[in-house]
Order: sequence, then C-alpha cells, then structure tokens
Amino acid sequence: MQRSEHDCIKLVPLFNHLPDSDVDKIETIMTHKHYEAGESLFLDGGKLDTLIIVANGQVKVSKIAANGREQLLYLLQSGDFDGEGALFQEMTRSSTGVALIPTNVCQISRKNFQKLLTTSPSISMNLINEFGQRISSLEKRTTEASTETVEARIGNYLVETGASLNKDSFKLPIKKKDLAIYLGTTPETVSRKLTEFERKGWIEQGPQKQIKLLDKDALVLID
Repeated sequence: MQRSEHDCIKLVPLFNHLPDSDVDKIETIMTHKHYEAGESLFLDGGKLDTLIIVANGQVKVSKIAANGREQLLYLLQSGDFDGEGALFQEMTRSSTGVALIPTNVCQISRKNFQKLLTTSPSISMNLINEFGQRISSLEKRTTEASTETVEARIGNYLVETGASLNKDSFKLPIKKKDLAIYLGTTPETVSRKLTEFERKGWIEQGPQKQIKLLDKDALVLID
C-alpha cells in the first residue's frame, strides 16, 4: 500500500502525536525515493544525515563481521523507519541497508529539519514533550515486544511481506537463517512453524522458498 507524506510522518513515533498543523509543516521538507530489489539505501561508513521511512517494501540492514561474513542486524518493513537520531546530531552509518524487494521510502534530511525547527518553535516544544512520553513508556513497549510468540512473529512477517509485494504468492526475500535471526529464533524453528502453518491450511509452501498465503486472518491473529 502506497502511503502519503502525512501517513509517512505519522508512522514515526517521534511525530505521531504532533498536531496536524506541525505535521503539515514537516510534509513540506519530505522527499521520496524508489529502490529496486538489490539496491543500497545506505552504506556502512557513510554519512547518516537523513531519516528514512519505509512507505512500502522491505530493507535488510546488515554489517560485515570480523570474520568477513555478513551479519543481519534487522529488517525494515513497511511502516518502519531508520535514522531518527540523524535529525538532531551528525552521525556515521555503522551498517548497510539493501532493498530486498521494490521499496519506496520517504526521507527527511537533518539540514532541512533543523532549519524548520528554527522557524517553528511549536514543533520544538511538542518534540520535547514527546521525548518525555517516550521515556516513560519505553519499559512497557519492551515488555510487550518480548512476550510475542515466535508463531505470531512469523505470521506477521509473512503477511507484511505479502502486503508489501501486493501478492499472496511470493518468494521469501531473505534466507531462513537470516529470517530466524530477525525473528529471534532458529532456522529449524522457522521451518517447523512454516510446516505447521501449512498443515493448518494457512499457507502453502513451494520450491525455492515460495510461499502462498491462504488464510491471512489466521496468521495475524496468532497469539
């Protein structure tokens, strides 16, 4: 699903409680970019000066470990964002981001954002209030995330990937080993759960990591 500038801004927790008047101002400094599968959004060691919001797609964020192997850090799905801190201070990238599927992003540069803050004091005050609320709710959010089951995480990943591709049948864009790291489990567990989903009639598995979603409601309602 393609998102508007307004939708993109509201996806970022830092902005999603701002009044519409402030959101409208931030929209004026937002830009858009499209990446094909395999294209790099950013590189390890590069300048980190832009907030990136994934409007639609999937991005693998990784780095090269000391042994020379690629190490998956996390995935950015539709609605996720990266580089929030770049809006406030000069930073350097410590990872590489590559689009796994066709991906559209919304972007806000630090230069334009800080210029906006100098001309819109109300945004600065609202952001200070938002930082306070985020600190007080951090522990609650961490607890909730840690209690989600592996089954639920796998189900949500499959549905989100299908939604990003606008397809019910697709090839998993990531190796099961990396998917397991992202979901906080093992490759064996991922394979076992996918087999369970297939037995229950929720998905159908094919060769070459092909997945067909048969019951998306069941997948998103997993406890």
